[in-house]
Amino acid sequence: MKKYIYYLCLFPVLFFASCFHEEEYDNTKRDNFELLWKTMDEKYCFFDYKNIDWDEVYTRYSNRISEDMSQEAFFDVLGEMLAELKDGHVNLIANHNISRYWKWFEDYPDNFDEKIQKNYIGTDYLIAGGMKYKILEDNIGYIYYESFSSGVGEANLDQILSRMSICNGIIIDIRNNGGGLLTNVEKIAGRFFEEKTLVGYIMYKTGKGHNSFSEPYPRYISPSSRVRYQKNVVVLTNRSCYSAANDFVNAMTYAPNVTIIGDKTGGGSGLPFSSELMNGWSVRFSSSPMLNASKEQIEFGIDPDIKVDMASEDILLGIDTILETARIFLNKNNYIN
Repeated sequence: MKKYIYYLCLFPVLFFASCFHEEEYDNTKRDNFELLWKTMDEKYCFFDYKNIDWDEVYTRYSNRISEDMSQEAFFDVLGEMLAELKDGHVNLIANHNISRYWKWFEDYPDNFDEKIQKNYIGTDYLIAGGMKYKILEDNIGYIYYESFSSGVGEANLDQILSRMSICNGIIIDIRNNGGGLLTNVEKIAGRFFEEKTLVGYIMYKTGKGHNSFSEPYPRYISPSSRVRYQKNVVVLTNRSCYSAANDFVNAMTYAPNVTIIGDKTGGGSGLPFSSELMNGWSVRFSSSPMLNASKEQIEFGIDPDIKVDMASEDILLGIDTILETARIFLNKNNYIN
């Protein structure tokens, strides 16, 4: 049978580059299982933080692998093994399916309803890039950003913030935002900072050990040179704020005049990388942990400053409890520091 030599090369953000020469693997189910387990063993970044015994996981799942199992059954077993990591950034990707772990938000209240949102913004809201926005009747600016993958330009932000300069405050609603581009995080957050501010750290894998990391590399938010907003701001969150959305919430906790209201975010602080198996399937996984400015992990989410859930009685009346709490907060604290 033909042999393959497997190489994994990581090039994280120009700071570190490393290639690892691996042993030979056949394109069999056994070898694909072994390669997947080993790739995660050497490159995944949260084993110790999550207290995962990856060797014990190997023993349990290895016994389930056989060469006569179907491709679908083989995929399902590998997907179950990866779910042991409890990480929404971990996916096995094949032609017929993508494995995913969603329990990071499934066991929590939704705390967002698009139908109720329409009661506030109607259909006459404005759209700039990936942002919907409107000035509500109590002179509170409302911005909804559904995904950090959605483009938003500097001119878009100039227009939104210029229009909302008259407002008593701004609500930035990122509930159900599953993440996207970190460049959009920095671009938007920079509109609410007055000086360069340390907001966190990132570490990179430097070896095969579970704790083989570089020293924490600092991350900063620099104030935009364009229109900035200096009044009070509330960021609305729920458990479905993940990945780049989680990073945005972390950054905004260090901005002046910003308050986080809603539910704990979903987490997802590991910068993802990808690798390929012998059979052509690929695996995506967290490789570089991102920390807050106190060097604390934020993989499991960030607590809000004011914890609020949508009340069932409000939902029946078409009222968004979290949004109403933010409006009351901003109108009571209508000032500029």
